[in-house]
Amino acid sequence: MASEYLLNKAISLYMSTLKSLDSFISEPAAKYHLSFEQYLILHDVATEKKIMLMDIAENRQVTRSAISRQIKVLLRHKYIYQRADPHDRRRLFLHLTKTGKIVEAEISQNVTTRFAGWVDVFGEDKAQEILDFIEDFDRKIVKPDDK
Repeated sequence: MASEYLLNKAISLYMSTLKSLDSFISEPAAKYHLSFEQYLILHDVATEKKIMLMDIAENRQVTRSAISRQIKVLLRHKYIYQRADPHDRRRLFLHLTKTGKIVEAEISQNVTTRFAGWVDVFGEDKAQEILDFIEDFDRKIVKPDDK
């Protein structure tokens, strides 16, 4: 009986809240026609002095082709550019353009403000509990075989 109640509640929450969570998180980047993942790559380029596509793929534990697709969007919007390593022309370092620096800073500010509002609503302790629960759920349910 409790399991059926919990299942129905989980379905209701999924339909009303969890499906909208991605939109809520992505909204600050959407103004610039970017996904949140593309913003995170832009942020990585802003915060790392020498970073390449393969570094980002390794850090995110995804394929290089997945990152390459995201980088193509950033290149098309002229938010980043690539420069070859003078010692090895095959190695391409990613850099922000002037526009990319402005866009990254504005999105970062909006993300920080949005997150601070979320913490203000719940308080720091509850926010930490929520994040700990999500991390635990990811480790035990979503990726139980990752050791």
